[in-house]
Parts: sequence; structure tokens; C-alpha cells
Amino acid sequence: MLDNRLHVTKSEKKEELKNITYVNIECIRPNPYQPRKQFNKAALEELCESIKQYGVIQPINVRKISNSTFELVAGERRLRAATMAGLKEIPVIIIDVDDNNSAVMALIENLQREDLSYMEEAEGYNNLINDHNFTQEDLAQKIGKSQSTIANKIRLLKLPPLVKKILADNNLTERHARALLKLHDEQLQLKVLKHVCEKSMNVKKTEELVEKAIERYTKEKKEAVGERKLTKSIKDIRIFVNTIRQAIDLMKKSGVNAKAAQIDRGEYIEFIVRIPKKETFQK
Repeated sequence: MLDNRLHVTKSEKKEELKNITYVNIECIRPNPYQPRKQFNKAALEELCESIKQYGVIQPINVRKISNSTFELVAGERRLRAATMAGLKEIPVIIIDVDDNNSAVMALIENLQREDLSYMEEAEGYNNLINDHNFTQEDLAQKIGKSQSTIANKIRLLKLPPLVKKILADNNLTERHARALLKLHDEQLQLKVLKHVCEKSMNVKKTEELVEKAIERYTKEKKEAVGERKLTKSIKDIRIFVNTIRQAIDLMKKSGVNAKAAQIDRGEYIEFIVRIPKKETFQK
């Protein structure tokens, strides 16, 4: 069941506003479950200028760790901008939440801003599941998403680090990333991605390119398997031929005047072996 901290009523909000206090910024440590890795520098500078002029209008949410230490729950951008503005203290509302709900609230705050990247969102979901023993169903219920949405986002993390970096650097969409998941070879992913970036390909063109790459890769793989089978078959035939020759040599060493003729018939190899009956059975 979702903690009540995540559903604040209007009356509770008014009560919280009465509990605003000021805390030294140096006493506030970051939220370890902050899903956002990249912060827009221009937007932060704009917020910093606003804070210099008007102060921090909306308090940040923190939880108390000790008498002199607090941990950020929600308000990372405001905290960063206030630090940039040179503030020593910042208005806070101290809330009572455990690790699980602190992590969920940090994720929800960023999701509501709508500028969290899809990879950051996926990593946020994955961290909550791994670090807080949530199932995908639990997490979906807590943040108001479907289980399939959670699963599809997390699948994006299967892409190699370099592929994810190129996607982010070129502002390619989640659907571009999802198309690449169909390719299970990193070098093939990078090859397709290079072409997508050079040609500024949309999602539909990217999906078509991926399908062609899969067809080509499958064909080449089948041809390679066929060549290996042929090589193995030739090798096996040589083993059988050598075995027959060794048997003839063994008979000769035993005193049997055996003779063998090998004839290549194209589709098969024919051996004619002559063993003298009289010489053999009289011994």
C-alpha cells in the first residue's frame, strides 16, 4: 500500500506550510535515489537569478537523518540553484518518510516535470526495483503507471553504454532506442545508429533499416553455418577414407596381400578392396 506521504490533501498542505523552517544548505545531503543525472545549465542559471531576486518561493522537502543532517527528498533543482545563488540557508519542510518512499517521491517529482530523459526514467525504475525490493507491479501502482510501461522502459537498459550515449548525444527518441533493441549485436547496433545519425532518420525509417539489417545478418549467419557444415562434412569424409586406408595397411602388415582402389564418382567415393581368400583363410 502506498504511503500516505505521497497523497497530500489540501488541509495537510496548509499544515505543512506552517512547519516551514530554514536549514543550512551545507547540512542537506543529496538524495541517493535522484534519477536525474543531467541538469539543464541554462534553466538552472535562470532559476538562480530568480532566487537572487525573489528568494526560494517553494520550500524543498527533506527528511531528518540526525540532529544536524538532513537528506533531500524533493527539490533538487531549487537546492542547486540556491547554492549557485550563494544562499546559506534554504526554506524546507521536514517530512517523515522511510527510504522506500523517499526514493519514490524523488522519482515522482521528476516524472511530473516531464523533462526526465527516458533512460534516466528507466534507471530510476530499475534502481527502485533492485534497491527496495519492489516488483514491477508494486512500482506501477505507486507511481500510477502500467506494469507494461515499467517493463518496456527497463528493457532499454539492455542497450550497451556507448549506444545509450550516442542516443542521448543526438537527442534520438525512445522509439529509436526501442528499434535498436531488436538487434542483439553491439557492432550492428552501432553501425545502424551511425547511419541513422548521419541521415537524420525518423523512427519509421530507422525501423525499416533495422529490419533490413536483421534480414542481412540472418542470411549471412545461415551462409556461415552452411560453410561450417560443408567444411565439417569434408573433414569427416577424409577421416573415413583414412580409416579404410589404415585398415588396408594393417592387413598388409599382417601378411595379407590386400589391394584397394579408390575411385571418385563425383557424388560419392568408391572403394574396391580385394582380399585373397585362399591366402587369408588358410593362415
